[in-house]
Amino acid sequence: QLLLVESGGGLVQPGGSLRLSCVASGTTLDNYAIGWFRQGPNQEHEGVSCISSRGDILYYTDSVKDRFTISRDNLKNTVYLQMNSLKAEDTAVYFCAAEFAPASLRCSQDSFTASRGQGTQVTVSP
Repeated sequence: QLLLVESGGGLVQPGGSLRLSCVASGTTLDNYAIGWFRQGPNQEHEGVSCISSRGDILYYTDSVKDRFTISRDNLKNTVYLQMNSLKAEDTAVYFCAAEFAPASLRCSQDSFTASRGQGTQVTVSP
C-alpha cells in the first residue's frame, strides 16, 4: 500500500519561499505520477502541479508558472514542490496524491486516486 506524507509547510511572508516534500512509503514511486493539489480557505480545490512517473512531463497551473517547480527523486521516493515568490493567494492546505502508471498526465484530483497524503498548511501573510 502506497502511503504519502507531506512536510515543509509553514508561515511565510509574501515574496518568501518554501519547499514541500512528499515522501512515499510502502512501495516505490517509480510507476506513479504525483500531483500537488491545494484547498484554499474558501474550500476551493486546485491542481497546482503534476509530474509524470519518469519526471519528463510536467504540468503547472497558470497561477504558479515561473514561481513553483516540481521535481522528483525516485531513489529517495520523494517528490518536491519548490515554491518561490509566494503570494497571499497561495495560502492553502497542500497535499500530494498519486496516480498509477497513467497513459497521459491529467492534473486533476479525479485522476490521482491511488493514494493521498494528509496535507501540509501553507500560510502566506505579512
